[in-house]
Amino acid sequence: MSDDTHAGGDGRGMRRGRRLAIDVGDARIGVASCDPDGILATPVETVPGRDIPAAHRRLKQLVEEYEPIEVVVGLPRSLKGGEGPAAVKVRGFTQELARMIAPVPVRLVDERMTTVTASQGLRASGVKSKKGRSVIDQAAAVIILQQALESERVSGKAPGESVEVVI
Repeated sequence: MSDDTHAGGDGRGMRRGRRLAIDVGDARIGVASCDPDGILATPVETVPGRDIPAAHRRLKQLVEEYEPIEVVVGLPRSLKGGEGPAAVKVRGFTQELARMIAPVPVRLVDERMTTVTASQGLRASGVKSKKGRSVIDQAAAVIILQQALESERVSGKAPGESVEVVI
């Protein structure tokens, strides 16, 4: 069985290996990682996002450091599933990142509501809004990664645009 071949959706076909997840924002880019078994997603860091070439360089360094089997990037969609200007920006950002980190695969995954969910979770845990701004993107990246891992566990297939995330 190759790395790209999976058993049924019973969880035994899950590929082994660390993944990185990225939540691309206008000002900040959240990064998260998981353990090689894909059980626990944890925040890594917040990369400044205004200087895009510098952000790409830092993300490339993180890929070299963590050696993931893939990078998943949250694709912002409307609640109805459409794509607007933010999705176009993320697609462009992701194209360049994929070029820079090849042959590590990059997948776009639906990120609807992740920042809202992350905000609510941080507020519920008592994180103040000023401190929260510095970690919200990391928390959103953790949620993106958790959803991608769960998608793979359920479907037996690598997450990505072709996989509909059912919540």
